[in-house]
Amino acid sequence: MVIQVSDNDPAKWNLALNNAKNLQDDVGAANVDIEMVVYGPGINMLKLESSVGSRVADAMKANVKVVACENTLRAQKLSREDMLPAISYVPAGVTEIMKKQGEGWAYLRP
Repeated sequence: MVIQVSDNDPAKWNLALNNAKNLQDDVGAANVDIEMVVYGPGINMLKLESSVGSRVADAMKANVKVVACENTLRAQKLSREDMLPAISYVPAGVTEIMKKQGEGWAYLRP
């Protein structure tokens, strides 16, 4: 499952994190790969001072891959040092989603 997070809305961030956890709980974490692709205004979710930073860390500990769009980082003049530790990066969030869908991944945008 690839989950798009592109809104600057803590309620949407929490919904996306809940969706990932609920999916793992339902089918078993070992039976599903989940990648959250974060770009645009949603990038605030991954900043060091993020209100959902601890939940993001918990999701990553539960094997949810969280990736930030490097295009967005450049556009918002952010560096990797501004972001939560342990997240991953992709050149373009929309391209990552397109690639995952091409590989047969289910798509979710909460």
